[in-house]
Amino acid sequence: MSCGFESRLRHNMTNPQIIKSAIFLKGAVHDTGLPLEVLPQVAFIGRSNVGKSSVINTLVGRNKLARSSSTPGFTAEANFYLINEEFYLVDLPGYGFARGSHTQRDKIARIIEWYFISENTNPRKVVLIIDAKVGPTVDDINFYNFLKEHKKDIVIIANKFDKLKQNEVFKALDVIEKTFEGNKVIKYSAREKIGIDELFENIK
Repeated sequence: MSCGFESRLRHNMTNPQIIKSAIFLKGAVHDTGLPLEVLPQVAFIGRSNVGKSSVINTLVGRNKLARSSSTPGFTAEANFYLINEEFYLVDLPGYGFARGSHTQRDKIARIIEWYFISENTNPRKVVLIIDAKVGPTVDDINFYNFLKEHKKDIVIIANKFDKLKQNEVFKALDVIEKTFEGNKVIKYSAREKIGIDELFENIK
């Protein structure tokens, strides 16, 4: 990544209002479907129904840019969103949805594995979204270990903090921080607009 891009991205990401354009570009399931223009990428991943779409929408200041599937676990593409014509936000399928068929779950697993292993993607940051009320699941921990094995730069989002009672917040955050020790953990709430600026700062 060039120094010029880093400078522009740092300026854009310190203030969500600097996001001038955010458009859905395309979905991909393998290298041949990737966008033609090679730009830096920031990938978003998490358990199905964890709120990835809401995180992305609040981050870029668009209400309906990213949309969740009407059937959880059935978004089966890596969706590329072009931001300011300078970088991509990549919304990956949710993992860990038990009700889907084995065929559907295997398809999603292959897409996720392709994205993180391919030499043609290589995201600059990976935002791993955890449900703060549910806490880290076995699937979350396994996927985190997968990302670490592949030497990805990870930012942890503890999402849906607005659903916690005040006396539950400290305990929930403590569990998440201990589980993912050594990684930045950001409290996030799309509804209350908590954590947006901090997330921008950490995906530069």
